Amino acid sequence: MLAPDNNRQDIDEQEIVDEALTSRRSVRAFLPTPVDDETVKDILRVAARAPSGTNMQPWKVYVVTGDKKQALSDAILNSGVRAEKATWDEYRYYPDQFFEPYLTRRRAVGFALYSLLGIGRRDTDRMRAQHDRNFVFFDAPVGMIFTIDRRLNQGSWIDHGMFLQSIMIAARGRGLHTCPQAAFAPYHRQIRPLLGIPDEEIVVCGMALGYEDASKPENSLRSERAPLDEFVTFVR
Repeated sequence: MLAPDNNRQDIDEQEIVDEALTSRRSVRAFLPTPVDDETVKDILRVAARAPSGTNMQPWKVYVVTGDKKQALSDAILNSGVRAEKATWDEYRYYPDQFFEPYLTRRRAVGFALYSLLGIGRRDTDRMRAQHDRNFVFFDAPVGMIFTIDRRLNQGSWIDHGMFLQSIMIAARGRGLHTCPQAAFAPYHRQIRPLLGIPDEEIVVCGMALGYEDASKPENSLRSERAPLDEFVTFVR
């Protein structure tokens, strides 16, 4: 009987983890195939193993499906508040003015997406329509809204981000895709009453969850990553 090949097992585990990480991307078109509640619960249960300072676990999740998800979409899209007029009055996601290298990276991914969709740089109506697809969770069957207690500080926001990433990786392990969506945050006034979110919680972002519609051109987008020498320094 052969002894177990521990090195082979290590390689297999590495490949599984690496594949989950590298195959994660923001999917912007989903199939209507439902995702059952137990699968969503399993994902969130696993993701809740994300680290947090002194085990505070500073995340809250509101899962919406079916009629409630549609009502949330309608409340935002019918609010009369356009994306460019939305108020980031709870927290600031982006800088007031972009600068390099972040400006170039932001433009590159935006132009790449619009190019796949055949949207020209001056076609603002179609750009706006594409942005508004955020608010139907890109047709995913499951939407999630994430909040954090406003009394917490920056460290807890870092912890919250690790929880979000853990959800996205756990979803990949189940053949599902996601799209994290900061676009929801400025619409907290429309979201709060529908989901019963108390005033002490800040709406951090949304997330779409479901099965990718591989036939849609926007899902062929693969955003670039900077080479290591641009962000890594070995100090010896």
